[in-house]
Amino acid sequence: QVQLVESGGGLVQAGGSLRLSCAASERTMNRYAMGWFRQANGKEREFVAVISWTGSSTYYADSVKGRFTISRDDAKNTVYLQMNILEPEDTAVYYCAADKSRLPATMLGTVSTFGSWGQGTQVTVSS
Repeated sequence: QVQLVESGGGLVQAGGSLRLSCAASERTMNRYAMGWFRQANGKEREFVAVISWTGSSTYYADSVKGRFTISRDDAKNTVYLQMNILEPEDTAVYYCAADKSRLPATMLGTVSTFGSWGQGTQVTVSS
């Protein structure tokens, strides 16, 4: 399994922005679909965004559509999550995930799809 390390979390005021990064241990990250999920206190882990292994398609949860952008730089073995117009409801631990699935991005929005996970990075949005 590929090893994943997230970074970029922190404390931000509502309306602010953060960019999360996820570094993969393998130079073959371009073989993996990459996703971001989040888990708030007392809640189940939920889907945020995913990008296909080719980078040609993306898919977002309705709650973040238009505010968050997922992207990948395979030359750097890194996937990003740009988060704008943050809301207190975005407060959670954010996890990066990877899988060799070849499904379209729209079919990758579930926790069970992904086989490799990072340790998470905390994002806190104050009101």
